[in-house]
Amino acid sequence: MSTRRSDLADLTYFLAIARHRNFRLAGIEMGVSASALSHALKGLEARLGVRLLHRTNRSVTLTEAGAALRDAVTDPFARIDQAIDDLNRHRDTPTGRIRLNVLADAASLLLAPVLPVFADRYPGIQVDIAARDRMVDVIDGGFDAGIRHGDTVPEDMVAQRLSADLRWMVVAAPAYIERHGVPAHPEALRDHHCLGVRLGDDRIYRWEFEGSQGEFAVAVPSRIIVDDGRAMLALALAGVGLMYAMEHNVAPHVAAGTLVPVLSDWATTGPGYHIYYSSRRQVPTGLRLLIDLIRERRPLGL
Repeated sequence: MSTRRSDLADLTYFLAIARHRNFRLAGIEMGVSASALSHALKGLEARLGVRLLHRTNRSVTLTEAGAALRDAVTDPFARIDQAIDDLNRHRDTPTGRIRLNVLADAASLLLAPVLPVFADRYPGIQVDIAARDRMVDVIDGGFDAGIRHGDTVPEDMVAQRLSADLRWMVVAAPAYIERHGVPAHPEALRDHHCLGVRLGDDRIYRWEFEGSQGEFAVAVPSRIIVDDGRAMLALALAGVGLMYAMEHNVAPHVAAGTLVPVLSDWATTGPGYHIYYSSRRQVPTGLRLLIDLIRERRPLGL
């Protein structure tokens, strides 16, 4: 059976579905509706004469035939994508699309300051950003790269530093301090109301400090646990509890007096933001240009 042009398009859709195991997310990546993907897949299965996916209301899994097809066509399609991207060397204006999975704070603090310049310099490059704190496999998710703190980058990835190390501190609203006072030592946090931090891997973060004996961590009591930085900031400003925060995120509120630093003598510094990507493929032109611009502009130092 010869390959038709529609087969090539539908195989691209199939690979996106296989990566995400979800029609909606695959549709977002490909820029089409979930129903269009479903229709394309049904057509591909009919032409091939085999079922490629098991679909229920809750899950999408590959059949044995689907897994075999995915393994067989992934590398050839990746080589085609790379060959098309290599043509950027012969264009006056680079084109393409880059998909990034980024910590929400990094999206606002690191990318937002440079993207206006990037858009002006490279109008032919589309940047698709998923700003999420939950850890994902950027390869399985169909992303070109991820941006995380340096100590959370997977070991099998190539990583490049994009910022200086980041300072972490505890802050509280004046209304909270007026009601509950100021903790004199990190261990005193056990007697305070603290806003718990749920990490991207579902662990509850232990607040880290640095004293004369080195670094240590405190498991603070948390009646309220949040996994979104904006929500946590709103709660801290409302005087609900103490917040453990990156200095850059709260600096405007500290300057305005709506948040007050506490335990400053024990503030610690952690790894800066790093961008990471697979070591098994060449860096897309758009991604390389974005990395170069961030390192040129240094919105968070370097």
